[in-house]
Amino acid sequence: MSATIYSNSSFTDSPYGLKLQQTISATGTSSVTIPTGINRVYAIVIGGGGAGSTQTTGGGGGGGAGGYSAGWTYISNTVTVGSGGTGTSTSGIAQNGGSSIYGMVMAGGGSGSPASATSGGAAAGATTSTGGGSTASYTGAPSVDRNIGYAAGGGATFNFSGVGPVGVSSGGGIGSATTTGTVTSAAGGRGLICGGGGAAGTVGVGTGGAGGTGDFFAGGTGTSGTGITFGGGGGGAGFTGAGANASANNGGAGGTGGGGGGGASTAGTAGSGGNGVVFLYY
Repeated sequence: MSATIYSNSSFTDSPYGLKLQQTISATGTSSVTIPTGINRVYAIVIGGGGAGSTQTTGGGGGGGAGGYSAGWTYISNTVTVGSGGTGTSTSGIAQNGGSSIYGMVMAGGGSGSPASATSGGAAAGATTSTGGGSTASYTGAPSVDRNIGYAAGGGATFNFSGVGPVGVSSGGGIGSATTTGTVTSAAGGRGLICGGGGAAGTVGVGTGGAGGTGDFFAGGTGTSGTGITFGGGGGGAGFTGAGANASANNGGAGGTGGGGGGGASTAGTAGSGGNGVVFLYY
């Protein structure tokens, strides 16, 4: 016999005694109205996901997941929701996701995949990550470099064969610099919010890595086929949406709610990161 807390109405993801009153997904800074008499709210804040990268030859890495922060804060009349990093077809260029902020609660954007094919983007903590290293989380969990953590580092050849490390926010998988033979690139890490998969660019059979699968949504699939027009990596799952599948040698977009974008191969267009989101409970 098995049991799950999700079939029991006594359990809820909402903070005790509170209701989800506002969900803000429009990116940028906007106004917020809190009813008179409410002086503090509980905020869950998620940053934008990092973009994947592309390579002229070979495959680029997946972007890192946006950060996740939560806690009580005094009310504010403004909120900022970070955009996902925009994927491009320019080799070695990958944009970080934007930070999301409400009151005293902030979450950084995921790192765009570093220029090297053998790296994946790091997940964000309370501030935006850089390169393969994450940042400290709102809980005080320390930053990590290409390793498992609350906010995980980016994938690298010396950890888990390049698969994005796991965390509440996980890292992107590495791409492959190999341009001949059969190549399968690394997946994004698993987590609550997930990094994108790395890409494969080869004249042989290339298979892009899947985006990381989250607690609520799946990552996108990578493409597979013979020749350099295949091998894109899937987008990582976000907090509020699934990662998109790769297409040809292009990376899939990260899921809404901070998923990292998938890597692209052989001058394809890398996947953009998913936009952030803010939830207010009172």
